[in-house]
Amino acid sequence: MIDLKNKKILVAGGNGFIGSHVCAALEKRGVLRERIVIPLPETHDLRVWEKCAGAVKGIDIVFDCAAVPGDILLRAKIPGQLFYENLIMGVHLVEAAFQEGVQKIITIGSATEYPESAPTPLKEIDLWNGLPSPGNIPYGLSKRIAALQGEMYRRQSGFHAIHVLLTNAYGPGERYESGYMVPSLIQKFLGAKERGEKEVEVWGTGNAVRDLIFADDAAEGILRAAEDYDDVSPLNLASGTGISIKELAELLSSITGFDGTVRWNTDKPEGDLKRLLDVTRAEQLIGFKAKTPLEEGLKKTIAWHNAQSSS
Repeated sequence: MIDLKNKKILVAGGNGFIGSHVCAALEKRGVLRERIVIPLPETHDLRVWEKCAGAVKGIDIVFDCAAVPGDILLRAKIPGQLFYENLIMGVHLVEAAFQEGVQKIITIGSATEYPESAPTPLKEIDLWNGLPSPGNIPYGLSKRIAALQGEMYRRQSGFHAIHVLLTNAYGPGERYESGYMVPSLIQKFLGAKERGEKEVEVWGTGNAVRDLIFADDAAEGILRAAEDYDDVSPLNLASGTGISIKELAELLSSITGFDGTVRWNTDKPEGDLKRLLDVTRAEQLIGFKAKTPLEEGLKKTIAWHNAQSSS
């Protein structure tokens, strides 16, 4: 087990959604704030090798939470740019960590890395059995390749690189401008209620199923993996429970107090029909199980959005 308290820790993407929750979880672990380094794009652009190499100097542990995110539409509009930027940041950081001789690097991946044809619930053993769905290739495959680089250095010299696969995370700090599902839906319902509208449009049929994990739980899983997991195989971090987009919309409508109807726009994309992760290995190997009930997590998230709109 690695004791993180006295380590100098780099959190790439530490000002982003997941990265900020990882930083908060580290501080709760007793890591002093001055021992947590967050590389800023203005001074340490991870796409530039020299800047990335400089960022890891003197670092013990690296959390790679950095990403250029993209919703369904953006992935279709600029897939090459998204693939390149996520890939170059990932491989630079793994390479820099290896050359610096850091004690461990934790690369944060996504359930979108899984093959389109993989059976559900998604199991780590199936990760390399095909390509992600076309819309998920720019992000998912770039993350998968950076993880493979860490695996190759583990084979070469015993380098401690691990890769975790995160399901759809949600929670305070994720802004609706990101285009991701939960904050976008929250803003739709809150906005409709505020304007007195009686209808909210949601893309797709509502039949797609997603596995949602509260950001605080996700950060806890990432830290436990850093402390206790050291294996070449990736590790799923998820709730292990699926909810349809229709059920999610109904729950958000109830929590926000929206009393109108939902119109499903079936001409718009809805992504993979079912994305549910198997969490058996995380429970067995690091004792991790998401603890925040969905409704409780959504209430906290909506409260954060309300506070942002009133500030």
